[in-house]
Order: sequence, then structure tokens, then C-alpha cells
Amino acid sequence: MPKNKTETTPKKGMARLLELAGTHKGLLIPSGILAVLSAGASFVPYLAVYLLIRELLGVFPNLPQAADVMRYGGLALLGVSAQVICYFGALAFSHIAAYGTLYELKIHFLAHISRLPLGFHIGIGSGALRKIMDENIESLEGFIAHQLPDMIASFTAPVVMFVMLFAVDWRYGLAALAGILMAFTIQAIFTMGEKPKIWLKEYQGALEAMSLATVEYIRGIAVVKAFHQTVYSFKRLHDAITRYTRTVVPYTVQSENIMAGYITITNNLYLFLIPVAIGIAATTTDYAGFAANFLFYLVFVPAVASILMKVMYTSTISMQVAGNIERMDAIVGEPGIPLTQHPQGVKGYDVKFENVSFSYGKNPESAALEGVSFTAKQGETTALVGPSGGGKSTIAHLIPRFYDVEQGAISIGGVDIREMAMDDLMNTVSFVFQDTWLFKQSILENIRMGKPGATEEESMAAAKAARCHECITALPEGYQTIFGKQGVHLSGGEMQRIAIARALVKNAPVLVLDEATAFADPENEWLIRQALDELVKGKTVIMIAHRLSTVRTAQHILVMDQGKLLETGTHQELLNRRGRYHALWETYTKTLNWRLGKGAVHA
Repeated sequence: MPKNKTETTPKKGMARLLELAGTHKGLLIPSGILAVLSAGASFVPYLAVYLLIRELLGVFPNLPQAADVMRYGGLALLGVSAQVICYFGALAFSHIAAYGTLYELKIHFLAHISRLPLGFHIGIGSGALRKIMDENIESLEGFIAHQLPDMIASFTAPVVMFVMLFAVDWRYGLAALAGILMAFTIQAIFTMGEKPKIWLKEYQGALEAMSLATVEYIRGIAVVKAFHQTVYSFKRLHDAITRYTRTVVPYTVQSENIMAGYITITNNLYLFLIPVAIGIAATTTDYAGFAANFLFYLVFVPAVASILMKVMYTSTISMQVAGNIERMDAIVGEPGIPLTQHPQGVKGYDVKFENVSFSYGKNPESAALEGVSFTAKQGETTALVGPSGGGKSTIAHLIPRFYDVEQGAISIGGVDIREMAMDDLMNTVSFVFQDTWLFKQSILENIRMGKPGATEEESMAAAKAARCHECITALPEGYQTIFGKQGVHLSGGEMQRIAIARALVKNAPVLVLDEATAFADPENEWLIRQALDELVKGKTVIMIAHRLSTVRTAQHILVMDQGKLLETGTHQELLNRRGRYHALWETYTKTLNWRLGKGAVHA
């Protein structure tokens, strides 16, 4: 959320929550006023009860006039009605403010994480981000919609409560106050200081780690079941559960006695009144007034417990929500990929690497790319081949700026991609990666993600070109079938072809294919290659493949190994050099003739 430009120190805790809530002051101010009125109105029935008791004792042994009883009953009903109406109005305003804040916060959070490098997402994991989105940020909605009005009311109620405690008879008020101070002293011993804050931070971290490990465990459940493994074999999840247990159990045990003492005292405040009542009874001559006051306090003091519990509850919830938002702020504080203030437009679609070096870690010795230079020309196919870990996929990730290069530059059409507007870059580059992901929505919408405004005819044409039209029409509802719903699933090859259709409908001038035919059988691989040969005309195509047969027709083949560019040329040129590519080709052709024999593998 936007912050004051003059502010240098980020706000934390309650100050941060109020800062976020304050973006909708026009709604929260009337909500707070109504919450105060609701809290005040909640004490009107007790006032009516006190007046009725005095009326009853004043005319005893006679009965009071029916009109007097009705008057006090009407006063109590008026108080309850005003409390309900004001509280409902407070919640109505606060809910509107909460939903608006939640919407803006989630949009801001999603926009920010979309600008973070891919390495950040790999490091933190989807489980942690899911928890922040679904739980941490969602908790702010509950705080603004419910806890904030309740907090205003809960801090207004004690003020009115103490006024009433001392207004009727200050001696009973002092007795009740002594019990309240004793209860809060016990509670403060446990909740004050840095220790509870440290525990809450540890709790949030342990819960997040367990959430992340659980998501990974469930995603890999097929492997777990296939190898008959238990949760103990998945060390990360087991350790996360153990850490969570070590964090929560000692705190729970420690707080058990404290809370028991606090609740016992607040629920039995009338015990502090009895000695005072005995003392007053021994000296008073106004027994009717004494009885009226004592009965009122016996009725009123039990309400004190609920008021104090509400204060403690809202304070505890606020502390938890503040911890949740602090974790969100930590993500928002992560530096994103810098965006240019003066974007430039490209004049062509050649992709050029100039002395590019990049490493995933901080250790320069673990460089994924070292001094890589090449040009992928518009209208031609440039293929990247080489052993795993050679840097091929890294090149694919650098083109759409999933990471920024450490040395050198990458340009499209003569413009450094760091000087392009991010939207322009995303519209310029289309890609299909080895790991395919389809969303739980219709197959048509999955294809349209490449071009949201695409017509159904355009999407179907792309699906036909990607050779997945027949498998889609065979689904229960065709293109309107929801992926993953009611047992609707696709094979790896079918998902890959839908991902290719998504890239094709986008029709971007630069196309990056990272193992695009990895899951295709030989027949479909050939059909996809035919479709791609027709549809990539005029585009800059960068193709990454382990199957060397798929790159034979490429105009340029780059041989990568250990982050270095070893050779460049056409298929035949590289074979004639009898270098690294020649060795890879020989190995590849031999694997085509492998067969299983008895006890060994033969070539």
C-alpha cells in the first residue's frame, strides 16, 4: 500500500494495521462512532435494572406502579435496540472498508511478487506465498471488518464501565477495581515484554514452514505412495511439524495456568464485593439503599468479565494480525526487478546476447553462464543443445527477465530488455517451458491466457496447429471442460500441446521453446514440428531440446556446456567439425538403438 513519502521508518504492529485501515477513513470514522454509541448503549439495560431495583425496594412491601415497571422495561429495550442497530451499522461500514482494503492489498501484493525474480519464488516456495495470500492478508479483512469496531467498542466499554462502577457507590467500585487490577497483573506477567513477540514470530515462521512442506508433500503424494513411504521419510515435513510442536506446546502449557487464573478472577469479581458489603451493612441505616446498590453490583459485575475478555481477545487478535502483515511487508520489501522510467520501443526482433554472465547463487564460481554471446535472428530458428546443467534453460529464463543478468546485456531489436516496458517485453516474447501448468478453468480459457481477447475460432485454430484439437473435443464438454474438475485430467503430452497452443495464439514475434516436445510421442512430435514450421515463419525462435532430431533443421545451433558457448553452426557444419556436437550426436543416435537384454543394457 502507498506510504507517506516523508516517512523513513516503516511502521509495525498496531501502527501498521491502522495505517492500512486508514486508506478508507471515510468509512471507518462513521464505523468507529457507531461502535462507540453501541458500547455506550449496551450499559443502558444495567441502568434500567438499577433504577427498577431502587423502585422495588423504595415501595417494598408494596408493588410498584405498572407504568413505572414498563418505563424501565422500555428503557432497557431502547438500550438493547440502540446497541444492535449501532453495532450493525458499524459492521456495515467496516465491512465495506475491509473488502476495499483487501482488494487493494491483494492486487498490490500480486503486482509486486510478479516483479520479483524467479529465484525468489523458487526459494520461498508456493506454500509460503499461498499462506500469505490466503491467511495473512485475509486476516486483515477480519481485523478491519470485526476486530477494529470491536476494539473501539471494547476500549469505550471499560470507560463507561468504570464510570458506572464508581457512580453508584465508589466503595464497591474500588473493590471491583482491585480484582480487575489483580487479573490484569497476572495477565501482564505473561503477555508484556519481548518474549511474547518473539514467540509469535517463531510461531508464524513455524506455521509457514509447515504449510510449505505440507503443500510439497501433497504434490508428491504419488511418489510417496508408490514407494510406500510415510511422513517420517519426508524429512522436511517431519522437521516442520516437529518445529511447530516445539514452538506451540511449551507456550500453550505456560499460558494455561495464567489464563486459568485470569478467567477465575474476572468471573468471580463479586467475591471482592462481599467484604465491602459486610462492612457497609454493619454501619448503614439506609438498608433499602444498601440492598439496591449491592444487588446492582451483583448483577453488573459479571458483565465486567465479558468486557475485559473482549479487550484481551481483540488485543491478542490484533497482535496476531500485525504479525501476519509484518510477514507480508517482508515480501513486499523484497526488491523487484527494476523498471525503466523511459521505456524504448524495439525496431526489430533479433535477440542478442552480449558477453552475458549470470549465477543463481552469490558464489561467482557457480556461474550458470559465462561470457555468452550470440544473435538469434528474426525469421530464423536458433537451437540450444548440450548436457543438463549447461545453461540452456537459464538463457530461456533471462530473455523474459525472470532474472537480470549480472554482466553483459540482452537486447531485442537493438534495445536492452532492461530499457523496455515490462508489458511490451511480455507481449514481445512467448514461451513454452518444460514444466507445463494448466489452471483449473476451461481449456478454452487456458489457451486464451496467451491472448485474453482471442476469439474461440482463433483459440481452436491454435489448438489444431498444436495438434491438441482432437483430444480437447473428446473431453466431456469440449473446449468448455474445466481442467482438473470431476476427474478430468490430461496426459503430460496433451498438457504440453495445450501450452503450445497458448503460445501460438499469443502470436508474439519472439518464441522461446524449452523442451516443448518433451512429452510428445514420436508421431505427435512430428506433427507438432510440422505445425511449428508453418507458424514460426517471420518469428525469432529460440528452441531448447535434448532430442537432437528436433533441431536438425535449425538455421543456428548453439552448443552449451557448463555455462559456456562451445560451438555454433548448422547441423551439418557442426558434424563436420567433429567437436562437442558431433560427440552428442553420436551418443544420441546410439541411444535410439538401445535395447534391454538379460541382466544388462546392450547397444
